[in-house]
Amino acid sequence: MEKPLINLVDISKSYDGSIVLDQLNLKIYENQFVTLLGPSGCGKTTTLRIIGGFETPDEGKVIFDEQDITHVPPHKRALNTVFQKYALFTHMNIGENIAFGLKIKGKSKSYIQDKIKYALKLVNLEGFEKRMPDSLSGGQQQRIAIARAIVNEPKVLLLDEPLGALDLKLRQDMQYELIRLKNELGITFIYVTHDQEEALTMSDNIVVMNQGYIQQMGTPEKIYNEPENAFVADFIGESNIIDAIMIQDRLVQILGAKFPCVDEGFGTNRPVDVVIRPEDVDLLKPGEGTLDGVVSHMIFKGVHYEMEVMAGGFEWLVHSTDMFPVGTKVSIHVDPFDIQIMNKPESEDEEAVGVNE
Repeated sequence: MEKPLINLVDISKSYDGSIVLDQLNLKIYENQFVTLLGPSGCGKTTTLRIIGGFETPDEGKVIFDEQDITHVPPHKRALNTVFQKYALFTHMNIGENIAFGLKIKGKSKSYIQDKIKYALKLVNLEGFEKRMPDSLSGGQQQRIAIARAIVNEPKVLLLDEPLGALDLKLRQDMQYELIRLKNELGITFIYVTHDQEEALTMSDNIVVMNQGYIQQMGTPEKIYNEPENAFVADFIGESNIIDAIMIQDRLVQILGAKFPCVDEGFGTNRPVDVVIRPEDVDLLKPGEGTLDGVVSHMIFKGVHYEMEVMAGGFEWLVHSTDMFPVGTKVSIHVDPFDIQIMNKPESEDEEAVGVNE
C-alpha cells in the first residue's frame, strides 16, 4: 500500500487557551493537489504552518517521507511556501528574487541562470529578470512568488490563500496555471482557501475543516454530491437541508410527502437530515411531481434562473434553465439518486465538529 508523503498524527494546537486544532490526523500522498477548506478560524492555516515548520504543535507528530520532522526548522524541510502577501524582496529585481534560495544553497552562477530562465518560462513571464517587483501587477507578482518557490525543487509546495488578493478573472487564470504547474512538475500541492469554487476547481482531494476538526475528506465530486453532515453540505455550494423521516430503506418522508431514494441502513421511521442540491430539483406541472408548491421568488443568474418555491411549508431553492414566473403553481420532483440522507447530529456539539477521522 502506498505510504503517505505527509502524515499528521494527533496534532493539537492552542493559542491563549483556545483550541485551534484538536487531535487532528491527516495523510497526504505524493503528487496530489490537496486543498484545506473551511471558514475563517477553522484551523486550516495553522495546519499549513505546522506542515511548513512555522508553528510547532503542542502535541502530535509531523511525519514527512517517514521521518519525524516535528522540530525541524522550515529551511531544512523539503517544501516551500507561497503566501497571500507574495513576500517578494522589493529591493531586488525579479531574477534576484527567484535566485535567492539557490544562492543560499551555494549553487553555481550558470546553474542559477538556467533555473531563473526555466522558472520564468514555467510561469509565462520570460524576459522579466531585470524588472522590479513594484512594476508588476498583482497576478504577475504572484507568479514570481510561485517561480521563486519552484526553483528550489521542493517535494511539496504550500500555498496559503495565494490568489486571495487577485480579481476574479485573474484568479480563474491562475487556477488553471496552478493545475498545469502541478501536472508538469509532479510536486505535491497543499493549498489553503475558504473559497469553495476554488477548491472544487483545482483539487484532487479536499479536506473540509471546521473548529479544529476535519469534517470530511474526499474528491471534489464526493464532497459535493455526498456530504457527510449538514456543515459540509451547507459550506460546499448551496443546498436544501430539510428535516425528514427515513421510513425504510430507499424511502424517505420529506415535508409529509414520500420520496424514493437510494440510501439504506438508516433504520425505520428515523429522523434524518436530507440534502438536495438546487440544480437537482425538477419543477413540473401541478400534480405531476411529489410535492406541489408556488414560485415565490425568481432571479436571473446568467447561466440559470434561481427560484424559491414554497412547498410543504419549506422554501426550496431551485436552479433551472427554465423560467417559472413568481406565482406559478408547480410540482417538485427529485430523482432518487439526488436525495442525500444524513444522520442527525446527536448534540449541538457534534453538529459543530462533525467527524474527525
